Amino acid sequence: MSNSYRTTRRQFLHRVAAAGAASVLLPSADRAFGYRSPNDRPVFATIGLRNQGWHIMSKTFRFADFAALVDVDANVLGTNVGRTEERQGKKPDAYKDYREILDRNDIDAVMIATPDHWHTKIAIEAMHAGKDVYCEKPLTLTIDEGKLIEQAVEQTGRVFQVGTQQRTEDNRRFLQAIALVRLGRIGAVRRITCGIGGMPDSPVIPVAPVPEGLDWDFWLGPAPKVPYRALPEMRTGYGGGVPLYSNGHYSFRNWHEYAGGKLTDWGAHHVDIACWAIGATDTGPGKVTPLDYALACEYKDGYPVVDDRYNIATRFDIRAPMPGNIEMIITSEGDNGILFEGTGGRFFVNRGRLSGRPVEDLEDNPLPEGVLEDVYGGPLSANHSANFIESMQSRKQPISDVWSHNRMLEICHLANIAMRLDREVDWDPVKREIVGDAQANSFLARECRKGYEINV
Repeated sequence: MSNSYRTTRRQFLHRVAAAGAASVLLPSADRAFGYRSPNDRPVFATIGLRNQGWHIMSKTFRFADFAALVDVDANVLGTNVGRTEERQGKKPDAYKDYREILDRNDIDAVMIATPDHWHTKIAIEAMHAGKDVYCEKPLTLTIDEGKLIEQAVEQTGRVFQVGTQQRTEDNRRFLQAIALVRLGRIGAVRRITCGIGGMPDSPVIPVAPVPEGLDWDFWLGPAPKVPYRALPEMRTGYGGGVPLYSNGHYSFRNWHEYAGGKLTDWGAHHVDIACWAIGATDTGPGKVTPLDYALACEYKDGYPVVDDRYNIATRFDIRAPMPGNIEMIITSEGDNGILFEGTGGRFFVNRGRLSGRPVEDLEDNPLPEGVLEDVYGGPLSANHSANFIESMQSRKQPISDVWSHNRMLEICHLANIAMRLDREVDWDPVKREIVGDAQANSFLARECRKGYEINV
């Protein structure tokens, strides 16, 4: 590690100690780079670099230096080391094993963008190693993992940002939507529909050679040990040509062993905004009901009976009645986004538009000055990474905290459990457990593969 990174970290921590809890690094989105001098910048490492890993890094370069990158795919690692050096003018160190960067005293924070089944283990170990954490959504693979992360945040006092960027970014559309709800512009909320899209079916996916440069066993980590599977069909997109069908690596969101499909992918965004809008950030539904759905393969006792094709839900309509006599529907149908309906109107919001009569009425009855800051809980941050770094200095938890994230993510996890077991589940949002169903409760946790246990 370079002396320049050590010096930067000492200077940053000195500022944190001197500034106290009331200070903010980036009081407005307009301050160029947000720092008085280049030496004031915190030092980061990123774990998991494919797609979203680089995406969140690209929003952070203006605020921080990246001293190290980690990925189990040597090709992905090499590509991102090169473009990081080009972007920041310094070459980061490269690692396959994330534990090597946790031992480095010069690294202030880690950004985690691995597949979901790795999030909890890495996040907890990083906090206990003295690192602040920015972790991509969905935060966990199971409900009980969320409780473990909460405990680690409380034990270590680390700052923890979840990557639900809609709380900060997307032209403030979602903040405006929440303001419309809270100001009563649609009357009393009665129904919220979260459209999150479906997933594809898949053919049989045969065992295939592990791609050169990929440590498949380490990629699996806490998940069961299985052979690599892939079809040779290719598609092009972000990152170039990749197999369209595989059991992980490129298509991990299609397998319950590594993720939760669209329920915990887009659901982690839209259900989050819906709960925030109605103030349901520390509670949940009394039950979750699968009204209609299809899984990508046959299931028995909550587990897929085959291992050679996708196994998540491909289509679904889920009902989750929320406190305040509000019906929440999570569906694979219709436009991606959130439809708020109340006794006095309705409107729709997604990353591209905010539309409906209450929005049109803003021309004559605009939102009060400062209302977005009221929703956000303070000055608006330049982006989600800026909010994280502001919180690193203030030592207050950021806008996407682990507690509210876990509460809304519980709804998404419960929806998957209900579909896997083909029945409604009753939920106690106080005890955070399923009521009267031992089998369903067994899905609140998972057994990690030996050698990859989550240590707390």
